[in-house]
Amino acid sequence: MKLFNKERRIKYLAFNDFWFVLFGIFLLSFVTDFLFSGNSFGRLPFVWALINWGISLAFATVHWLTMRTILIFLRKRYPSLKNNKIRIPLFFLSIVLTVISVDFLGNLILSYIFDSSYNNPLRFKLIVPIILISTMTMAIYEAIYYYILLKQAVREEEQAKAAIVQAQLDALRNQAQPHFFFNTLNTLRDIIDQNTKEEAKEFVNRLSEIYRFILESGTANVITVREELKFAQAYIHVQKERFGNNLNVHWKVSESAKDHFIIPMSLQLLLENAVKHNVISRARPLEVHVDADEESLMVCNKIQPKSTQLPTTKLGLKNIERRYNLISNKQVVVLKNEGHFRVKLPLLDKINQKKSHASTDN
Repeated sequence: MKLFNKERRIKYLAFNDFWFVLFGIFLLSFVTDFLFSGNSFGRLPFVWALINWGISLAFATVHWLTMRTILIFLRKRYPSLKNNKIRIPLFFLSIVLTVISVDFLGNLILSYIFDSSYNNPLRFKLIVPIILISTMTMAIYEAIYYYILLKQAVREEEQAKAAIVQAQLDALRNQAQPHFFFNTLNTLRDIIDQNTKEEAKEFVNRLSEIYRFILESGTANVITVREELKFAQAYIHVQKERFGNNLNVHWKVSESAKDHFIIPMSLQLLLENAVKHNVISRARPLEVHVDADEESLMVCNKIQPKSTQLPTTKLGLKNIERRYNLISNKQVVVLKNEGHFRVKLPLLDKINQKKSHASTDN
């Protein structure tokens, strides 16, 4: 029967109840025997005890499978939790009618077989406990069903949140790349104006290497500090084609810090901002310090504002902050004091990234 194959059991009952049915019927048969026969194995010869228990087993099997079939029918007819006000009262009524009907028909059959009536004045009173036991048994099905649906609802909600977060991250990541492209074009324009054609060609070659790195990083939301350092150092190498020794970056990053994670292009964007917004000349060289320990990576430079600022999209630092907020509870720290501009990027590992981001990756 289709309703009793494994796929249908899982579909309508939310779990594979094969062993639950076997164990439940076996246990219910002993309860039924105890209620109606007063523990046959304790007071009757073994053969008659076995016959009595076999009758109880037959009653328990018919009860269970009939109620289970009704449960599946009602689940198909009223599948939504919104239909509980209809489905649950109907199911309880079905349990009562099933127990009474099976007991009545079973007694007719037994009376015919044994040529005596099993109906005694106390039998109706004993049906009530059977109804209660059957109701509690079927309530286990309902509890498991609710639990599975709850887990499914929570999982779907988390997946929906993760999808939203991923879409936001994708938008910000795609935003960061044109921002970088915009600023490198400005740099290339200055090189063309101030340097030779060969130096401009060399800059373009270096730039192609950087974009190869951007493409290879793909759609990653986090990247190791080690990989980001390679990218940032390649970017500084390109900038030194233009500024020479007037631009100096001092790297002080511990080996253990390199194994932590960081937002892709975040260090590069901070270095780019330092280059873009400060005077860099022989008289006023720009010194940038990149330090990292187990907790954070800090970029610090002396504030040397240009008299004429280049066009800006103002996306760099804001982009970094928003991306960190989406995947981590750690905050980017921005400090501007004593003539220096400092930005601290928190270092991440797998356990302090938000769960929604983790489920997105999985």
